[in-house]
Amino acid sequence: MIRIEQVDILMVDLKPKARRTDAIQSFVSQETPMVRIRTSDGAEGVGYSYTIGTGGHAVIDLLARHLAPLLIGRDPATIERIWRDLFFHTHATAVGPLTALALSAIDTALWDRRCRVSGQPLHKEAGGAQASVPLYTTEGGWLHIETPELIEDALRARAAGFHGCKIKVGRRPHEDLARLMAVREAVGPDFEIMTDANQAFQVDEAIRRARLYEQADVAWFEEPLPAEDLGGHARLSRATTLPVAVGESIYSPSHFREYLQHGACNVVQVDVARIGGITPWLKTAHLAEAFNVPVCPHFLMELHVSLAAAVPNGRWVEYIPQLDSLTTSGMRIEGGRAVPSDEPGLGIAWDRAAIERLKVPGASHTVRG
Repeated sequence: MIRIEQVDILMVDLKPKARRTDAIQSFVSQETPMVRIRTSDGAEGVGYSYTIGTGGHAVIDLLARHLAPLLIGRDPATIERIWRDLFFHTHATAVGPLTALALSAIDTALWDRRCRVSGQPLHKEAGGAQASVPLYTTEGGWLHIETPELIEDALRARAAGFHGCKIKVGRRPHEDLARLMAVREAVGPDFEIMTDANQAFQVDEAIRRARLYEQADVAWFEEPLPAEDLGGHARLSRATTLPVAVGESIYSPSHFREYLQHGACNVVQVDVARIGGITPWLKTAHLAEAFNVPVCPHFLMELHVSLAAAVPNGRWVEYIPQLDSLTTSGMRIEGGRAVPSDEPGLGIAWDRAAIERLKVPGASHTVRG
């Protein structure tokens, strides 16, 4: 039987190419824990996750001390069994981001290996529902950007074929509205505008702002409240015609189930790193499909293009390029749509030399049998 023989762990720290601010924070760094799993048949798979500036070393420590040693000798084909065993081994720290980020690095590596061995790209191995998925851009809509630049970026995105853009909200209510209406007037009715509050508001303010934002005909109101406020999201959803989007700060398919059962969201933005990997990501996407709800994953476009294309309810891919310095080729875009790679594996062409050059000192570990 084929066995896992070696697990290599490292971290790369990527700085954003553009300033990124929202209503509660700045994205100052993408700590990128990476895992390479090697098996007795000579095959391997590479996986990764991310933080936005803190916690990366904790994820590396969890991987090196507690999770990677449990992989040695395991059958790499039993991905579901491995995920569940590792999850319950860290049950005292789950459900939560650190465990999910560590599990995701392992799970995506196992899926990468599975696809390479089968000779299939991830989007086909996981379902093959769509050939491409529409793109919207977030890079020009950060909260610090002033209205003329918001308009300029939205027009540039529309000219490039993108189907929408995201604008961060969290300034004074009518200032937010003025920014949204200025962009709407510039791009017209056929270009989508998404809004994102990054969990900044309380329920009363979110309801008030939603009624204002309705005038701009926005595609959704993303993370209007803290993710743990299920009841607040349900109240907001009943009070507005705007679709409510949640997911980047939810770490379990069960929590998504509760949102869907309570009518607390209309768009599922499940994040493959924060949900714990491809295995729970697919479960969440199919759960959303059962509720007739679209999946519009958060960030990680290089991986989410394949996952969104794998399922029938994958509606959008978010354009935020972040892995360019670690890869030899970027995500393929045709007519404003993200096209998944047909190469076996995750569809990410890693630049091994760049990874080695940019890795964080002291964060590399190798676990062998």
